[in-house]
Amino acid sequence: MRSVRALALIFASLSAVAAAPAAASEYDGLWTVTIITKNGTCDPTLTVPVNIVDGKVSAAQGLSGSVNSSGMVRVSINGAQANGTMSGKTVSGKWNGASGGIACSGRWEAAKQ
Repeated sequence: MRSVRALALIFASLSAVAAAPAAASEYDGLWTVTIITKNGTCDPTLTVPVNIVDGKVSAAQGLSGSVNSSGMVRVSINGAQANGTMSGKTVSGKWNGASGGIACSGRWEAAKQ
């Protein structure tokens, strides 16, 4: 459970990719993000709401970050990393990190509400 929660925190610190955040992009709005652990002892799944405004990402759990104008998103927090590419109203990607020093990895997907 710790690791999927940690992964949720991944979305707490979306790192900017090479391009600057998009202003009022097609990606703006409320998204539901589902994090799925495929390897390791992290939480098996976790779903969190994420809001994107002017290309900046935020959530009640302290999540923050950005998505560039091409839809590329990169996330990192507490040693966990995630990346993906947004396309229209869907996005998916991979993540990896550790919980209590034990490596975990998986995939994540999101849908615009």
